[in-house]
Formats: sequence, C-alpha cells, structure tokens
Amino acid sequence: MRLFIYLLLSFPLLVSAQEKVTERSCRILFLNPPADAPAKLQLYDGTTCQEVDMPEMNFSKLYMIAGGNLTLRFLRTPVVEPEEVPAGVPMSNVSETVTDCYLVVSGDPSNPVIPIRFQVIDAGEQKFRKGQMMWYNLTDQAVGGQVGKQKLAMKGQSRVVLDPPANTSEAYDVNIAYRIPDDELLHPICQTQWIHDARSRMVVFIYGPGGRSTPQIAGFTDFRDEVQKPD
Repeated sequence: MRLFIYLLLSFPLLVSAQEKVTERSCRILFLNPPADAPAKLQLYDGTTCQEVDMPEMNFSKLYMIAGGNLTLRFLRTPVVEPEEVPAGVPMSNVSETVTDCYLVVSGDPSNPVIPIRFQVIDAGEQKFRKGQMMWYNLTDQAVGGQVGKQKLAMKGQSRVVLDPPANTSEAYDVNIAYRIPDDELLHPICQTQWIHDARSRMVVFIYGPGGRSTPQIAGFTDFRDEVQKPD
C-alpha cells in the first residue's frame, strides 16, 4: 500500500519531468555578421529540420527544438535523416538540462561548407529571470563599470548575470571601461543611459577584434511572454 501511494504521488512529477525534455525554445542571434552572411539557413536537431532566420544584430523569433541531449547543426538545404548531413557543417551540443537557449552565431571564414560557427547559451528561467541582464565578455580584456545600481566586473571571456539595474521602468546610467594587459589605465567604452524594462530579459555582448582596439557593446531585449510558441 505504501509503495502504491508513493508511486501515485510521484507520477505527476515524472510526467512533469518528461514534459520538460520533450521540446524547448531557442532564439538565434548573428553577432557582427559579415556582408555576405546568409539570411536564412536550415536548423537540424537530429529529428526535425526547419528553416530559420539569421537576423543581423537582433534576436530571431522563437523556434522549438527537441529535448534531451542533442547536436544542433546549421545546413544549407533540409535533410530527413542524420546520414544526409554533410561533413563539416557548423554544429554544437545541447545538454538535456538546457530548457531554453540562445544560439549565438558569428562568422567563420575557415569553414568552407558554411562560413559560420555558433555557441549555445543556456537561458533557462532558473538561471536568467525577467528584469535581469546577462553580460557576455567575448574579448580578452577585463571590463567593468557601473550599470544603474549594479556594479559590473568581468574578466576576459566570461559571463555574468546582473540583477535589475533599476527598480522601475526608467532610465539608468551605464558607464563601462576596459583594461589593456600591462596598462593600469582604464579606457572608456561607453557612457550613456539605457531604459530598464522589468518585463523583459536583456542580453549584452562585449566584442571586438582584440589588442588595443576598443571593444564594442551590443544589447538585446528578449520579451518571451509576447511570443507565442507554435503548436
């Protein structure tokens, strides 16, 4: 009897766990694309192949991909079976624990099949909530400053999630600088104001060619509640 009650109570949890891994959402961002960047490609998750937009410096609409551990691939033309995937296409693994993600794409002239590469960024609600900011420093320089009421301090090639920079939907100051190795001076990147929106999440990338060049900053808001997932 006790075993029956335990199984009965556990059943909804098991169903919930199965539902979480059957499918998940992703959005695509082509960061700093070259002039000849593809506007559309096929995204293959091992089960489904779908045409996706490759927006320049903006988030795509919401796409659904399969759950579980899988490998995502970008293709020129659609395929039905994994054996049809050409060798050398851009690919990246997705863990079964990732419930929501961004696919951040950049140019890769060394790939003759499709001149891009991409990385999967975990953007699940448990790690990245509404009102917060996710900062990615893709440069080797240390970056820091003030973002509203939050302090920012990042090493090169790192990520940090900041709590809301303001209490309400209002303007806040952004003052960011970077440090060059073997140089004690701080070099400014930007000093401006942004608008906080507690309904959305914001993803910010710091990127650039490296060396003594000033990094660039690009921020993108993500309104998940305003996007309807396909049936």
